[in-house]
Amino acid sequence: MEFRIADTFTSSLSRLTAGEQKAVKTTAFDLQLNPANPGMQLHRIDLIKDKSFLSARVSKDIRLILHRTASSMLLCYVGHHDEAYEWARRRVLDRHPKTGAAQLVEIRETVREIEIPRYVEVEQAVTAPSKPLLFQHLSEDELLSYGIPTEWLPDVQAADEDRFFELSEHLPEEASEALLRVATGDRPAPSLPVAEGDDPFLHPDAQRRFRVMTNVEELQRALEYPWEQWTVFLHPAQQATVERHFSGPARVSGSAGTGKTVVALHRAARLARQHPAAAVLLTTFSSTLAAALEVKLRRLIEGEPQVAARIVVNTIDRVASELYEQAFGPPNMAAAATVRQYLLEAAATGAAHRFSGRFLESEWHDVVDAWQLDTWESYRDVARLGRKTRLGENQRAMLWSIFERVRARLSEEELVTQPEVFTRVAGLASSGEAAPFDFIIVDESQDISVPELRFLAALRGNVPDGLFFAGDLGQRIFQTPFSWRSLGVDVRGRSRTLRINYRTSHQIRRQADRLLPTKLSDVDGNTETRSGAVSAFNGPQPTIQILGSLEAEVEAVARWLTAMRDRGVLEHEIGMFVRTADQVDRAARGQSGRSTVREDRRAHVCSRWPRRDRHHARRQRAGVSGGGGHRLRRRRDATGVEAGRNRR
Repeated sequence: MEFRIADTFTSSLSRLTAGEQKAVKTTAFDLQLNPANPGMQLHRIDLIKDKSFLSARVSKDIRLILHRTASSMLLCYVGHHDEAYEWARRRVLDRHPKTGAAQLVEIRETVREIEIPRYVEVEQAVTAPSKPLLFQHLSEDELLSYGIPTEWLPDVQAADEDRFFELSEHLPEEASEALLRVATGDRPAPSLPVAEGDDPFLHPDAQRRFRVMTNVEELQRALEYPWEQWTVFLHPAQQATVERHFSGPARVSGSAGTGKTVVALHRAARLARQHPAAAVLLTTFSSTLAAALEVKLRRLIEGEPQVAARIVVNTIDRVASELYEQAFGPPNMAAAATVRQYLLEAAATGAAHRFSGRFLESEWHDVVDAWQLDTWESYRDVARLGRKTRLGENQRAMLWSIFERVRARLSEEELVTQPEVFTRVAGLASSGEAAPFDFIIVDESQDISVPELRFLAALRGNVPDGLFFAGDLGQRIFQTPFSWRSLGVDVRGRSRTLRINYRTSHQIRRQADRLLPTKLSDVDGNTETRSGAVSAFNGPQPTIQILGSLEAEVEAVARWLTAMRDRGVLEHEIGMFVRTADQVDRAARGQSGRSTVREDRRAHVCSRWPRRDRHHARRQRAGVSGGGGHRLRRRRDATGVEAGRNRR
C-alpha cells in the first residue's frame, strides 16, 4: 500500500502545540507501519460526500483525517475534533476532468456566498461603476485547462480584483497561480493532461501537494521539517529562470517575497545535478544570510550527497580570504581603526585643507580602496557615482596626496584591506590560474560592492552563464550605485523580474509600493518595473497613525501590543522595527508599556535590517546608514559639513 502525505496535513500539523504534534507523529508512524492497527479507531465520518475519508483518533480531542483506498493511504489533515471533521465534510479527493491531476477540492455547496472581506481597500465611491471582471475573456475549456474545478467555474468567471483574492483561497494551487498570471496580463500554458488510465498522483500539479513516503525515515524527515513551498514547487516564471541557459551573466529581480532566493537555491541545485564535474558557489554578503541559505539548500538536496559535495555556501569575504590564504598565506588585515588613524595622520602632515575626518574615511572606503586606485591619474578620472560632494581637480589632487601616503604606509607595514584581498585573488584568476568555481550564484546582489563584483567576475569558470544574481534594486541598503558593465558584468537582456508575491499580502504590498517609484534603473540602464506585481493572498489593511508627541506614540504602541496579546498573539510572533539604533529606547518604552503593559510582555525589537557584517560600521562613519529597508543619505559639501537633511 502506498503511503502519502498532503501539504494540507503538514500545514495543519504546524498549528498544533509541541505536545500535540508529538502525538500526531507517533500516530502517523504507526499508521505507516500497520494501517490496520485497531488502536487507531479508524471510522467513517457522518454526513460526508467522499466516503473514502476516515478519522483516526490521536488523543481525546485530536483527530487525524486520512483518505484510504484499496491501494493507498493519504494523510490529509489533523486538528481538534470538530474542526477536523468539518474540514473533511467540505472536501473531496478528486481527479480533475481536464488535467487528470489529483486534487483536494473544496465542495462549492459548503462555502457561503463569497463576500468581499471588510479589510479589502475600497478606493472608489459607492456609486462608481463595478470593477471589470478579470477572466470573462476565457472560455470554460481554457479555465479547466488551468486546473480549475468544474463547480468553481461560475465563481471564477464572475470574479473581479477584490473577489479574486478571496476566491483563490478556495482553489487548488495550480488554478490560483494560473489565474494570478492571467490577472497580470500573462497567458500561461495549459497544464498537460495525464492519460485516462494513469495515476493522477503522478501529474506534476499533484506532486506539488502529495508526497509518497517509502519508509519510516522519509516520513520522519517530512514531519520534522515544515512543508515549505520552495522545496516542492516553483512557479512557472521561477522554473523558467532556474532552468534557462543564458548567453552571459544574468539577474533575477523582484520585490521582497517574490522568491528570488528560492530561484537562487533551485538554480544552484540544478547546475550541480546537470554538470556532475562542476563546482558551484552560492554566496551572499552576510554570514547570517549565508547560514540561512545553507540550511535551506541542505533541505532541498537532502539525500543527494554527491550534489551537496559540489556546492559551496559561504560569504564572499570568506571565500576570498580562503583563496588568498591558499595563494599567499594568511592575510595581515588592516583594522578599520588603523586605517582611520593613518588617514588622520596623513591629513595632518600635508598642506592645510578643510576636509573632515569622516569625509576622508568615506572617500577612502567608497572610492580609493573600493576601486583599488593606485595612481593619481586613476583617482583624477574615476567616476564618483553616489558621492554627493563634487570635487574639482585641485581638490582631488589634495586628497590624493593624503591617500597616497596612507597606501604607502599600509604597504610598508604589509597590511592589506579587504578590497585588496579581492583584487589580488582576482588577479590570480585573470592570469590563467584554474577557476575554483564553474558557476557562481549571488543572493541579495543589490548590495554587492565594486571589489566583490570584480572578484566574482574573475572567479567564474569559462562558461557563458557562470554568473547569476538575485536581488532587488529597491532593497539596496549598503552600497552606492556603480556600473556593472565597467567591470565586465553585463546583464542587459538577461534580467528577469518576478511579479507574484508569496510572502506579503495584497494590502501590505500596495502600501509598501507607494514608497518606491514604479520603475528603478541601475547605472547601466537596466530597468526594474514594479507595476503588474500581485500578491498570492489577501490580508488586513495596514494601519498608519500619526501622533502628536513621543508619549502619545509610546501609549499607542502599548495599547496595540495589549490588544494583540488579548487576541492570542504570542510575544515571539510580534516584531517591532525602528529606523535607527537611536530609536530603540523609545520602542522599548512602547513594548514595556509603562502604564498599560507589564514589563514581562516583551516583543522583539529590531533596530535595523540585519547589518552587513563588515560594512555597517564604516557606512555609519561615512554618514550613510541602512535602516528599515531604506538608506539615509547625508549631503555634504567638500569640507564634510552637512548641507542637507536626511532623506529617504
